[in-house]
Amino acid sequence: MFKLIARPTPSRAWTYASPLLALVVTVLVGLTIFSLLGKDPLRGLTMFFWEPIKSGYAVGELLVKATPLLIIALGLSVCFRSGVWNIGAEGQFVMGAIFAGWMALEADKTTGAWIIPTILLAGVLGGMLWAGITALLKDRFHANEILVSLMLVYVAIFTLNFMVNGPFKDPAGYNFPQSKSFEAVTQIPRLFKGSRVSIGMVLGLLGAGGLWLFLFRSKAGFALAVGGLAPHAARYAGFSSRSALWTALLISGGAAGLAGALEVAGPIGQLTPYVPAGYGFAAIIVAYVGRLHPVGVVLASLLMSLFYIGGELAQSRMGIPKSVTGVFQGLLLFSLLACDTLIAYQLKWKKS
Repeated sequence: MFKLIARPTPSRAWTYASPLLALVVTVLVGLTIFSLLGKDPLRGLTMFFWEPIKSGYAVGELLVKATPLLIIALGLSVCFRSGVWNIGAEGQFVMGAIFAGWMALEADKTTGAWIIPTILLAGVLGGMLWAGITALLKDRFHANEILVSLMLVYVAIFTLNFMVNGPFKDPAGYNFPQSKSFEAVTQIPRLFKGSRVSIGMVLGLLGAGGLWLFLFRSKAGFALAVGGLAPHAARYAGFSSRSALWTALLISGGAAGLAGALEVAGPIGQLTPYVPAGYGFAAIIVAYVGRLHPVGVVLASLLMSLFYIGGELAQSRMGIPKSVTGVFQGLLLFSLLACDTLIAYQLKWKKS
């Protein structure tokens, strides 16, 4: 039988190299899956890793997909570093979209450009409100934040469905469950002509820089990190666990809500039942593949965006099921977990 034995000193180099190894393992397993499905493995590999970057427009679409993943994962990194397990970023993303959409629907042809920051702020507040419910229940009643945040995802989705079938429903929309298209003035400004890349990517990169300063150059960030690694030591040092809980969840919820606002007032342009795209769940993988570090999260968001676009291309051009995207995401996460386990432990044979 095999037994895991803790290594005296885990390799620091492999700590940062294991995401690359996990990616290689994911690609190899993916090639096997393509072969079992009777598809050309090399063509499948091309769909995932070449087609999304072969032209300027393709790179732009890659950045469009990466933007919400980046912003949400940055917020989740704060939570996970502080030992707060926010699994409900998808619900906070949806609630941010609802609040932002509500504000966008109030605009008309006479509305000025001031509406754009108002929409983004509304999205942030919506996400913070939804995360605040989890923080309140955890703080006052010691409820498990994993279960609470996860269940609130479904409440948010049902709320969205109610709104697009009721108060927000377009009366001229032929009974489709969707709001009317937002006015042009509410459109999130784009960075380049002929591309859908918006200022959301700039906000995401600025957020990565700000998060680096917060985590590694501020006392509050240090307190969060200590609380996540050693809660008893944090209490002994006088760091408030309640403050860490609320700070982490509000930052994470606000980031997810901002991503929802950018998405609904950007590429989508209206509220529909299809706003939930799984970004909140995929961002959990992005955060861990990026090692909960701002720079790593930026790179991991681009990788996950490749999986999203590659899955769509493989579905349309090769007849691959849509679920392959989720398979690749899961493979990447499990490969990373396996690599991390072998970094901390060595596998030894033990006679039974």
